Amino acid sequence: MARPERRTVRDLRKGNRAVLLRALYFVGPTSRHELTALTGLSAATVSNVTGDLLSDNVIVEAGLVDSDGGRPRVLLRVNPVHGYAIGVDVGETHVRVELFDLDMNEKAKAEFALRPGGHEVELVVRHILAGIEAVLADSGVAPGQVLGVGVGVPGIVESGPDALIHAQTFGWDAVPLGALLREGTSLPLYVDNGAKTMGQAELWFGAGRGSRNAVIALIGSGVGASIITDGVTYRGANSSAGEWGHTKIALGGRTCRCGGRGCLEAYIGAEAILERAGLPLDTATEQAQLAELVRSGSPVIDETVEYLGAGLANLINLFNPERIVVGGWAGLTLGHHLLTKIKKAAAENCLTQPFSTASIVLGRLGPDAVALGAATLVIEEFLLNNTTSPAREAAAL
Repeated sequence: MARPERRTVRDLRKGNRAVLLRALYFVGPTSRHELTALTGLSAATVSNVTGDLLSDNVIVEAGLVDSDGGRPRVLLRVNPVHGYAIGVDVGETHVRVELFDLDMNEKAKAEFALRPGGHEVELVVRHILAGIEAVLADSGVAPGQVLGVGVGVPGIVESGPDALIHAQTFGWDAVPLGALLREGTSLPLYVDNGAKTMGQAELWFGAGRGSRNAVIALIGSGVGASIITDGVTYRGANSSAGEWGHTKIALGGRTCRCGGRGCLEAYIGAEAILERAGLPLDTATEQAQLAELVRSGSPVIDETVEYLGAGLANLINLFNPERIVVGGWAGLTLGHHLLTKIKKAAAENCLTQPFSTASIVLGRLGPDAVALGAATLVIEEFLLNNTTSPAREAAAL
């Protein structure tokens, strides 16, 4: 029988600090009185911990609000310039690097184009490291102010210091991306699947906010999904959950970039749509070509809507989400013009009861959602493990 974990005073203080910091981050400017009700902590604990956070400049005062019959209450909020987070989107057609403050305002951006098939590991690593240097130089933010770098990549990400990446469409097999990046930067690194980072961004700030059970679907050149169950990303046994694009939609169907046949991605991914329309693949014109196909009412787009509706119906039947968020640049291009038809196709392929309780909506965060979500990996660590100064901890003990 396992021995019960012994919690120290330091553990308790760290836990209380994380609870209050998370509440302030997601609720916004809040009084100490409201924090007591929101967190269930005692008024004395709230006063002590917020005092520490103010002294450490992690939070700041944000004005006053009238109270019933008493003195105005001071509002508190997370200090947006206490630190910064870098988010990286390694996509099919680009490497995008963005620097955010703690309010998730973009402060600088660098982008590097990738040609079709040009996903050599060394090239991608060089682009990421160059992008980090560029956004720091452009923003004037010192490396010591950066809390970390989050990276969203296609494929399956094995957790661990090396962050091994298995991305068949890139030709990556157990690529130690984390270890390679650490050779060029000392900033803390957090690596995850790009669909999952986009999912967290939409869950925190976008169309998924307020939902407990949702699926955020990323449709770009490739296709993936983030599955949210009871407010938490479902990862599966080895973090490969969410490879929606490689579920089968047609037995013995079109060849997919993964090498399989009949995958959903081979029908609704942007590259597959352009191939089926007989158009050449060119990363520089891919988005414009897809937009023109949609505007022209191409029969290929009508067929794509049917496949997409069936794919969404499979998600609804399997996971019974309250909300499906359609994102990614290709998903948004299709959805902005054809959402009603997509919903109709989903309804025709779905069980009535789960479909009646699910809403299908478009993502709100646009094409930068993966990079924004990658930055939230850094913010999540900051909210969970932000600790007080060693001197104050020692005094408290």
